[in-house]
Amino acid sequence: MPIAKGDRIPDATVFIMGENGPEPVKTTDFFASRKVVLFAIPGAFTPTCHARHIPSYVSNAEKLKEKGVDEVVCMAVNDPFVLAAEAEATGAAGKLACLSDGNAEFTKALGLELDGSGIGLGTRSQRFAMIVNDGVVEEIFVEPDPSKMTVSSAENVLEHL
Repeated sequence: MPIAKGDRIPDATVFIMGENGPEPVKTTDFFASRKVVLFAIPGAFTPTCHARHIPSYVSNAEKLKEKGVDEVVCMAVNDPFVLAAEAEATGAAGKLACLSDGNAEFTKALGLELDGSGIGLGTRSQRFAMIVNDGVVEEIFVEPDPSKMTVSSAENVLEHL
């Protein structure tokens, strides 16, 4: 059963790219004591993710923070090196945090995995966005069609803050 409004973020290990390479982060620690907008993309450098989804959050990062968000986070079932390269390519570096869920541990714990094996992608994350306050989901927006970006856009999240 997928995570829902009012649920606590599950405990899992994800990775961020640090100065010396990938660093493990516990999700329960990462989301504690702050307000975070987390959006997930099915894959770095895939058409909708690269051209529309990430840029929507880059261009709206300051507006989200003005509404009380402490951090805006992009997550993908990609390795931290690929996700760091995607952040550089889209202008997200320094504006958004990137969480690598390369093993899909967090995505599976959320119940939001996507089977992309039909097009060679393997297990990925569904396209979604959520507002998390001190580890509790306040709002969640899961795309009915992962190839499109509608309810998970930064603009839609802004309307719900």
